[in-house]
Amino acid sequence: MTSRHTIRPYRSYVYAYPHKTAYGRLAEHPGGRPALRDLWAGENRDALSLYLHIPFCEVRCGFCNLFTRIGAPDELTTRYLDALDRQATAVRDALGDAEPVRFAAAAFGGGTPTFLTAGELERLCDIAEKRMGAELRSVPLSVETSPSTATADRLAVLADRGTTRISIGVQSFVEAEARAAVRPQRRADVEAALGTIRDSRIPVLNIDLIYGIDGQTERSWRTSLDAALQWRPEELYLYPLYVRPLTGLGRLGAADEAAVDAAWDEQRLRLYRAGRNHLLAHGYEQVSMRMFRRADAPRPEGPDDHACQTDGMIGLGCGARSYTSRLHYSFDYAVEMREVRAIIDGYTATEDFSHAEVGRFTDGDESRRRHLLQSVLQAEGLRVSEYRERFGTDPGEDFPEELARFDDRGWLDRDVTAAGLLRLSPEGLAHSDALGPDLFSPAVRAAMAAYELK
Repeated sequence: MTSRHTIRPYRSYVYAYPHKTAYGRLAEHPGGRPALRDLWAGENRDALSLYLHIPFCEVRCGFCNLFTRIGAPDELTTRYLDALDRQATAVRDALGDAEPVRFAAAAFGGGTPTFLTAGELERLCDIAEKRMGAELRSVPLSVETSPSTATADRLAVLADRGTTRISIGVQSFVEAEARAAVRPQRRADVEAALGTIRDSRIPVLNIDLIYGIDGQTERSWRTSLDAALQWRPEELYLYPLYVRPLTGLGRLGAADEAAVDAAWDEQRLRLYRAGRNHLLAHGYEQVSMRMFRRADAPRPEGPDDHACQTDGMIGLGCGARSYTSRLHYSFDYAVEMREVRAIIDGYTATEDFSHAEVGRFTDGDESRRRHLLQSVLQAEGLRVSEYRERFGTDPGEDFPEELARFDDRGWLDRDVTAAGLLRLSPEGLAHSDALGPDLFSPAVRAAMAAYELK
């Protein structure tokens, strides 16, 4: 029997599978770079997700390993939007008109999309609507922002173009903690930004908070939680702090210490449980380890029929991923600023976007793993009948060792098995960042291990 006390609870945040560090250059595969027209031939295109990536921020937080750069000199945002327009034109052409193409959900991420000016955000929406054919006012549209860029003119554009959800990365309302996370900000500025967002009347406000910051206590964590609750956000995301290579905190040397610091694991678990219990007591329901939704929050009107486990995604921008049933693809990935700048410069100079450049082919086993991951890491769990209908097998047949291990650790909710559900227990949800990586295939693990950090 595996001892629960030897499990590291914070191995990796699994927000997509396979991870980008498992991707490879497709030119090196037999047949070379696949044409987008061939990739999307025969794919279901009636409930796609559309993601537009803006890789610019006004400052880079110490914990951030996202694909983004600080600032945009020499009209770089204009050149980037020009390239985004060219890419959108090529992708929409590749989708063709033989079958209807419909987008069921859309999102602008980054980076910080609201780094763009109000006029540039108008153009971004035009690219989504006029080039891709997305009806932004008729589908859920989520946009990320920051305290310094959530200005009234930008939010007015987003509200007018149909934004249903705005997500702001606050991380901490305690100024000393924000400095410790290499994210200096004044609480008064954060509160002002939240007021501006509420004035915009965008239906759903999400606030991101981080636990595990150096010097953070249960009392200071409660301070941030209560400050966020004052705004009655429809959603709250509680993120554990990670210190990753090539980030600001990683360069400060914290990564080596954190790798062996069991006390930090205990701190993060303690703060997670305190935060979870506090939100549950204040009328929120848990959607995943990170996501909490206000139980009485009105749901935005309109369809929301995109399923991340089964439906495809179109990603535009040099940090965006696209998903077909056979291939996940993107552009090159980096964290170090010099490498990021070079990739963005290469993207803006690209004229031909008709082929996939970097990606990973997904066979039947990888599809099963992805479906299981995307489902079981949600609090509602996986309906075994839906899995069986798609793959012709049960998860217990496909992943007997992994599921037995999770059950042994107390991570599965045995009370719902008879109802045909595979669902995590509260302790399983708490250990999502250990459970997720445990489902990675040996091939994906090997590819990730071989990835050269840059």
